[in-house]
Amino acid sequence: MRGSAPEDAPRTRHPALRRSAGAVAAAALLLPLVSAAPSAGADRPPSGSLQRAFGDAAARYHVPRSVLMGVAYLESRWDGHGGAPSVSGGYGPMHLTDARAAVARAPEFATDGGDARGDAARPLRASSVPSRSRRVALPAELPARLRTLPTAAKLTGLPAARLRSDPAANVLGGAALLAAAQRALGQPASGDPGKWYAAVARYGGADDPRSGAAFARDVFAVLRQGQSRTTDAGQRVTLAAAPRLTADPAQARRLTRAAAALRTATRGAGGALECPWSVACESWPAPYEQYDNGTNYGNHDLADRPGDQKIDAIVIHDTEGSWETTLRLIKDPKYVSWHYTVRSADGLIAQHVPTKDVAWHAGNWYVNSHSIGIEHEGFLAAPDAWYTEAMYRASARLVKYLAKEYRIPLDRQHILGHDNVPGTVPSTIAGMHTDPGPYWDWAHYFALLGRPFRRTAGPHGGLVTIRPSYDRNRPLYTDCEKPGQPCAPHGSGAVRLHVAPSESAPLVKDIGLHPDGSATTTGVNDTGARATTGQRFAVAGRSGDWTAIWYLGQQAWFHNPRSHPTAVNARGLVATPKAGRAEIPVYGRAYPEQSAYPSQVPVQAVTPLPYTLLAGQRYAVGGRVRSEYFFSPTFDITKHAIVRGQDVYYEIQLGHRVGYVRAADVDVRSSVS
Repeated sequence: MRGSAPEDAPRTRHPALRRSAGAVAAAALLLPLVSAAPSAGADRPPSGSLQRAFGDAAARYHVPRSVLMGVAYLESRWDGHGGAPSVSGGYGPMHLTDARAAVARAPEFATDGGDARGDAARPLRASSVPSRSRRVALPAELPARLRTLPTAAKLTGLPAARLRSDPAANVLGGAALLAAAQRALGQPASGDPGKWYAAVARYGGADDPRSGAAFARDVFAVLRQGQSRTTDAGQRVTLAAAPRLTADPAQARRLTRAAAALRTATRGAGGALECPWSVACESWPAPYEQYDNGTNYGNHDLADRPGDQKIDAIVIHDTEGSWETTLRLIKDPKYVSWHYTVRSADGLIAQHVPTKDVAWHAGNWYVNSHSIGIEHEGFLAAPDAWYTEAMYRASARLVKYLAKEYRIPLDRQHILGHDNVPGTVPSTIAGMHTDPGPYWDWAHYFALLGRPFRRTAGPHGGLVTIRPSYDRNRPLYTDCEKPGQPCAPHGSGAVRLHVAPSESAPLVKDIGLHPDGSATTTGVNDTGARATTGQRFAVAGRSGDWTAIWYLGQQAWFHNPRSHPTAVNARGLVATPKAGRAEIPVYGRAYPEQSAYPSQVPVQAVTPLPYTLLAGQRYAVGGRVRSEYFFSPTFDITKHAIVRGQDVYYEIQLGHRVGYVRAADVDVRSSVS
């Protein structure tokens, strides 16, 4: 949600958070990153020590080693994050939660008063976005999922501080919790991993059998497939595949029945949930109601999608706040809205707005009208307040489900980050949100979607797909905790863009983001010279280990060495200014021409953005769209209208954000040179 205020649901407060370096706090259970935490690679333990730790802990607590490793993979992918807590206050490979210890200072919540709707016909009033800045305390009794570390300390006799900072001790704590869950279920300490299915579910869903059942299914999928990776501490960890492994049938049946019963009981008045059965999902409906004596309403718009409007994009956000705070905000009719929220600890999904209705989440009304918004519990500027594997997997399952339902292509032109949504007009560009930011792992996410980014052409394909090694790629970012101060070193899916093929060359400028002509910065929220994993760009040149792309109307160079490439060759369609045109405009929305509007609908200006595409430049095409405007400024839906024009647009990869060009202004052809 971050980067552009209004449109992003739980984040109207974000921009404030994102711009004010250090504001990684948000409200009631906000679990900010401890600023003094060491970087992920600090004080690396000897190679292989984590693999041995799993074996030692398994032997001590009589838990199958594979089960212990599978649970840890779902929680952290075996990373330790340098002892920093996750969004849910979890520590170490086993994600042992200690919410109170994770809170480095009193949580705060503030909004920036942004307009998430992004529609000039009905901009959100300043009074319609609650403005708050207050200190709140954690509740006296935390949910069980947020306090597993103190329990592990009692079971192991180890100090809580050691469980937070020592990966081997952390693994012991996780093993003790699993063994305790097995005993509580009346099950023996069996050497058969299948007999631990219910205990695994309890570990992953202490508060909710729905999330527990989904967690157990994922853990057992990992056990069957096997995994091997190098952790953020530089250790190689391997879990051998067990393709014939099955869960205990009786345990699996009981879990499935309990999860199904709870899911049915919590559907709510909003009707059937729109979630795949492979995830834990609940109804938490957003209000559609009037306020201010009926002169205003919120927090979304009723529609008839895809009956009258096509849904062709899914926008990925992060909440910049805790799960509890996010659910409180979505219930406020004066706040903004989004369709789903995914919880970090276990991947539980809450649906707030039916997908047929238009949520106010992206800050661009054209995008809102054609998209579904998904929030993820997390913080853009806290690289080690990490997302769990459980969250990534649950979110990927939801996106696959929605993509199939609405025939949305699984590519980065249609699965957008909020930071890829364009400003509507020049004046809104600087206020657009920047989440989920450079630390969201798009490569891993698309692998889970079943669409990994691969080379699709040779060196003459004409396009490149950005694909750095997330763990190895660690560009310097600043402003995470304090203005001007470097962020902790961390993997990233983004690459920096320069005006020439040299690290010493200045970063390319974004005249929309910095209209005063000032230089692009290394700030974590400055997207002016950034290309992100999965995005495709037209090649503008090559020089040794450097590749140039067309970006915001200029050549932009990034380091792309053969030994460790940060992009792969691709092919596809590109748009270029029509022959004879010296330059063409680009737009932030695909609105109709003036003559298409009926008398009762105010004409929406087709205002170009401040970028100019020059003759000979080429931009990767994401799709062809007909011009359209959804007029819905009133609570009374009988006064709504959909205006469709004759103009046709192409979505292009303009820069870090997408843009739209009129079909009449461009020629579209194959990228192959």
